[in-house]
Amino acid sequence: MPVTDSRAIALFLDMLVAEKGAAANSVAAYRSDLQLASAALDGALIKADEAALARLFAGWGALKPASLARKRSALRRFFAFLASEGVRHDDPALTITGVRQIRPLPKSLSTADVSQLFARIDSELADAADGPPEARRAAVRMKALFELLYGSGLRATELVTLPRHAIRPNQPFAIVRGKGDKERLVPISEPALAAVTAWQSFVPQGSRWLFPSGKSCLSRVRLYQLVKALAVRTGLNPSGISPHVLRHAFATHMLENGADLRVLQTLLGHADISTTERYTHVRSAHLRATVTTLHPLGAAPEQQSPPEREA
Repeated sequence: MPVTDSRAIALFLDMLVAEKGAAANSVAAYRSDLQLASAALDGALIKADEAALARLFAGWGALKPASLARKRSALRRFFAFLASEGVRHDDPALTITGVRQIRPLPKSLSTADVSQLFARIDSELADAADGPPEARRAAVRMKALFELLYGSGLRATELVTLPRHAIRPNQPFAIVRGKGDKERLVPISEPALAAVTAWQSFVPQGSRWLFPSGKSCLSRVRLYQLVKALAVRTGLNPSGISPHVLRHAFATHMLENGADLRVLQTLLGHADISTTERYTHVRSAHLRATVTTLHPLGAAPEQQSPPEREA
């Protein structure tokens, strides 16, 4: 049977899952990039030479650096796979020039912002105490979700797919299945444990999930909507707040308070320490801002006090 682009792409994606443990989102991104590349080359991607790949990237010139870097990675891995399987005896993707990607600092929140969000949640919990069951349920769930997002630094997918008994009384940690289907231990604070314990009384006995929704678990989209709505009710700009931003806030505030970078890497489930090192730039920016604001030499000239005369 002749190997076609679609067949080769399917085999490549199967390999990523079986041998590399690639996450579903990564597989979906590779599938999209390779299928688009195949379409642009009229279904002849597996036969492409260096010139064809150069023309392909020239056509993608208007894309953002992050998108180009991802497409380059997809093609490099795809053609390396073809070579390893004997489908090709060369690797034209080796000549694809690198894309310099300037990664922006991750968005975060100040501790004051986080305190406002917690205060709003607690206020809604108090208001719902004597209210209808659905209002109490929504308030208790929001408290548990938020405590785990900010208190443990979970990814959105990790949070919504937590099994019903992933968090147990008197157990200060939980086993979480993260990217690449890899497991890690995450800390569960006392407030988070209390919030989850309160929430579990609302979870149906037969539920597979800690945060069920219909026949499945709460979706990432719905979690995103809940966090945005909370920001609006708190009076904060919702464009700067999301489940991922709360994870960044967890990491940033841990680092600012002296957490070791290697420990933080383990808590966040980063495979590469360079990903965690991005937070050192956030800390540096925070320190520079602090010096600029508080140090006498950091103030604007018109705001500086006149120097004292020597005694």
